[in-house]
Amino acid sequence: MAVLSRKRSLYSTSRLVEAAKKRGHRALVLDTLACNMVLSQGAARMLYRDAELRDLEVVVPRIGASITGYGLAVVSHFELMGCRW
Repeated sequence: MAVLSRKRSLYSTSRLVEAAKKRGHRALVLDTLACNMVLSQGAARMLYRDAELRDLEVVVPRIGASITGYGLAVVSHFELMGCRW
């Protein structure tokens, strides 16, 4: 599971991570602006700080108004990869 958020310290983000852990899930907090979308040979991939993200099943977007356009593109790309949101 990943939470797209600019800051891990935001109350709503930390509560989502805490709730996920209580249910036995591993929750990553990803800075939306550090996500790089890649399309190669028809396959969608996501790089996060130069490391490929794999095996994510769910993405929870916590996107602020200042990055709405890019944030929506990142969420759509995760959807192309088969992630639910």
